[in-house]
Amino acid sequence: MTPREDGGTEVEVATRAVQTPETGVGIQALVLSGKAKGTSLRVGDRLRIGKAPDNELVLADDTVSRHHCELLRVDGGVLVRDLGSTNGTRVQGAKVSEALVQPGAVLKVGEVEIVLRATVRSVEVMPSDKTAFGGVIGQSLAMRSIFGILERIAPTEATVLLEGETGTGKDVLARAIWHESTRAQGPFVVVDCGAVSYSLLESELFGHERGAFTGAVAARQGAFELAEGGTLFLDEIGELPLDVQPKLLRVLETKEFRRVGGNRTLRSNVRVVVATKRNLQREVLAGKFREDLYFRLAVVPIAVPPLRSRREDIPALVNHILKASGGGIAVSNETMQGLVAHDWPGNVRELRNILDRSLYLARAAGQPELSLVSLPASPGAPGAGAVEAFTFEAGKTYRETRARYDAEFERRYVKWLLGRHGGNVSAAARDARMDRKHLHDMAKKHGLRSADHDEE
Repeated sequence: MTPREDGGTEVEVATRAVQTPETGVGIQALVLSGKAKGTSLRVGDRLRIGKAPDNELVLADDTVSRHHCELLRVDGGVLVRDLGSTNGTRVQGAKVSEALVQPGAVLKVGEVEIVLRATVRSVEVMPSDKTAFGGVIGQSLAMRSIFGILERIAPTEATVLLEGETGTGKDVLARAIWHESTRAQGPFVVVDCGAVSYSLLESELFGHERGAFTGAVAARQGAFELAEGGTLFLDEIGELPLDVQPKLLRVLETKEFRRVGGNRTLRSNVRVVVATKRNLQREVLAGKFREDLYFRLAVVPIAVPPLRSRREDIPALVNHILKASGGGIAVSNETMQGLVAHDWPGNVRELRNILDRSLYLARAAGQPELSLVSLPASPGAPGAGAVEAFTFEAGKTYRETRARYDAEFERRYVKWLLGRHGGNVSAAARDARMDRKHLHDMAKKHGLRSADHDEE
């Protein structure tokens, strides 16, 4: 257990909190294995567990009895009581008929593992009165709610997880957190986990010693050393390979790391902010992201909403972008209405690109007003570049007809996938969860060049 300054472990401190009702701390039973894995229920006065449907927690497992055991809240913690089950109830590996346990204890009901966790009643944070946080603009309730949280969290050392679609401004929020923190005078170092080669990512984070691998002709500092005393922003953390994840978890927990090929332990004084377009909880369930690392990163999880769900922010964003570009050109009401009505699949990044292009055209033509903005059709809409509607030709077999559309789909998908990752086949393959060599061959077949097309 992790020692605490008040003389106890985290579990012991949580247990003391459970005994004080006014703290708002409760206990949850979380299923760790079996068909009900991930199910979580609050332990009230009594929580019955078993296979029968009249139990509060139903476990459809052959090793679980119809009425297997029950959990009772008592002054000293949680009383676990076996109800005459066939395969027994175990606490920390020991078979019991009745036992008093504390939060953090692991129960085995038949062959199903359940952990008891202390939970704290959430505290409501009021939306900010401000319509900006750092370089992020937003007067919508969704954005002001985020600002309200970050205004309180930014000055702390808490790790922040920013989740949201591409282009929503997660990188700008990360920089704003650094700017509003006590580490603002320190460095702000960015590592894009999806853009760095798989084999070099560990070196990028932790550095390496001379001769650590082929091509390491000199020692090199990694991001954790370069960000010393400041903030390290790990963008696209969902792309982090599974074999590197334990090493990141270690430095987050112990504040210590070693360079690749090195024996000397280095101390780390860095605040970490991470971002991803993936749903990390879903990645954890799929076995593609470590659960312990997820919980260590998601100390303060922030879901950044897409632009289409906060259309009221678009006029302010448009004016801000135009002003930052030098101003001097107005926007007609018709154009603004068109901008607000668009779905913006690329979010704020797409909005900025559209405005930049329109500004260049307006200035080149000497127009005082940005009256025409060329907006791409939304995905799936007519003319959006989707595969044309199915047309069938007499005399063509089913196999020939299907092959025509399969080949076109494959070509368009590979082109889109490589475009998202700047031609990086390794990053694109991880995103699509496919073999890198197979993706390379597909790109070659369709004449699509990639950033690492000369590797083989």
